[in-house]
Amino acid sequence: MSTPATAWYGAATLEAINARHRDTLASHVGVRFTELGDDYLRASLPIDARTIQPMGVLHGGVSAMFAETLVSAAANCIIDPVRYDCVVAESNANHLRPGLPGLVIGTTRPHHLGARSQVWGVEITDERGRLICVARATLAIVPRP
Repeated sequence: MSTPATAWYGAATLEAINARHRDTLASHVGVRFTELGDDYLRASLPIDARTIQPMGVLHGGVSAMFAETLVSAAANCIIDPVRYDCVVAESNANHLRPGLPGLVIGTTRPHHLGARSQVWGVEITDERGRLICVARATLAIVPRP
């Protein structure tokens, strides 16, 4: 069961989240944030020449990057960005089935929102709703210099 994140800090918007990721690895491989709900953030990622391994399926490292991108984006929407940054301290991913060319959808929800750390879970599905990967990440909340 997730901890509700109904109080996104300030004016968290999809436009702002997508703008923050412009000119990063996430934008280079086509990550697009698509939905910001009361307790989740959702994004899509194309499975194409940028994101596959030689066998033609989604690269597991890309799935892990996608999950970390989702949790980091969401976690940084919970905190005061002037005073703090949220950075991934630990993450893991279980790859359950191959991602075939098309689109994958990632959804992240918080499991714990603390004063010094956050824990988020991610489910990555294909366009048919089949689970491709599950991931979890622990993030540290650190003061900005």
